[in-house]
Amino acid sequence: MAHRDAQVDLRERVKELTCLYSIARLAAQHDLSTNEVLQGIVKVLPPAWLYPEIAHARITLNGSSFSTPGFREGKYQQRAEIISSGKHQGSVEVVYGEERPELDEGPFLREERALLDAIAKEIANILTGRQAEQDKLNLEEQVRHADRLATIGQLAAGVAHELNEPLGSILGFAQLAKKCPGVPHQAELDIEKIFNASLHARDIVKKLLIFAREMPPQKIKVNLNKSVEEALTFFRSRCTQEGVELICSLSPNLPGVDADPSQLNQVVINLIVNALQAMPRGGDLKIQTLYEDDQVLLIVEDTGIGMNEEVLGKIFTPFFTTKEVGKGTGLGLPVVHGIITSHGGSVRVKSKVGQGTRFEIQLPAAKPSIRKG
Repeated sequence: MAHRDAQVDLRERVKELTCLYSIARLAAQHDLSTNEVLQGIVKVLPPAWLYPEIAHARITLNGSSFSTPGFREGKYQQRAEIISSGKHQGSVEVVYGEERPELDEGPFLREERALLDAIAKEIANILTGRQAEQDKLNLEEQVRHADRLATIGQLAAGVAHELNEPLGSILGFAQLAKKCPGVPHQAELDIEKIFNASLHARDIVKKLLIFAREMPPQKIKVNLNKSVEEALTFFRSRCTQEGVELICSLSPNLPGVDADPSQLNQVVINLIVNALQAMPRGGDLKIQTLYEDDQVLLIVEDTGIGMNEEVLGKIFTPFFTTKEVGKGTGLGLPVVHGIITSHGGSVRVKSKVGQGTRFEIQLPAAKPSIRKG
């Protein structure tokens, strides 16, 4: 009998070690997703228990569940909590579907309790390690993105300064040419085209300088509602022509923000233009202002074509555009981001393909001025 018990104990220890080894192998496979690892762990649990033929396993983690086929909650179960970073994340459990003789913990062995606790700790370690790895990747991507922006910013500033002088000459000579007596009418029209094209190029140069932060904002106390209303004067007729319903909800008694009024107007205009271009067949354009937690919010939402995750990750990269050649410079949204960041604010974007896009601008409310004397 003693010899038989020793054999049973040895067999059970081998099963436990095999289970832990299998879990370690799964954790080491970095090509597997966390969900795939957890599902793999569930499969190797039942064979490690005394009665594998009636055992089922389940891991519950942050609202998600991974279980063996035919899992049902029952009277005979062992459960261990998964604690990661000091927080309860879920549990791992093994259930018997049929009654078995009473042992150390119901029909379960004392060693099986220790094994389940060890498995719960190992799952917690896997989660912590994977989160640390993801955080590292995110940080590396942020550093690369910041480096790219810094390089592009330096390039943009250099290009803008180099272009300013010849553009000034083109504009000056175009104005002089228009004043020459006896200029044919067709030539006068062509000179006007040169003049307007130069103004457009100078506007792009200005955007480049704003992006490169070569033009510091001249801040005063600005009413965001007024900026929205001024911008909308240019777009109401266009909305009507393009079948876009404008829904405007401006919060009364909105606090002011310390901002450069021309740059803030540019933010509003760029967001509206972006929304209209996303709705070539019409739709709804919702513009809203709010005041929450010492923050003044501007929300511009459209029901346009939307963006996928790949595009969404690039919209603030200068010169990136999904528009046709000649339809966009790829500077509109980077300029928005640059202006808002330089004003101590933030930009949040949500978008779904075919459902539209929502931009939320947050700016700190201006502090009340202190009267002296």
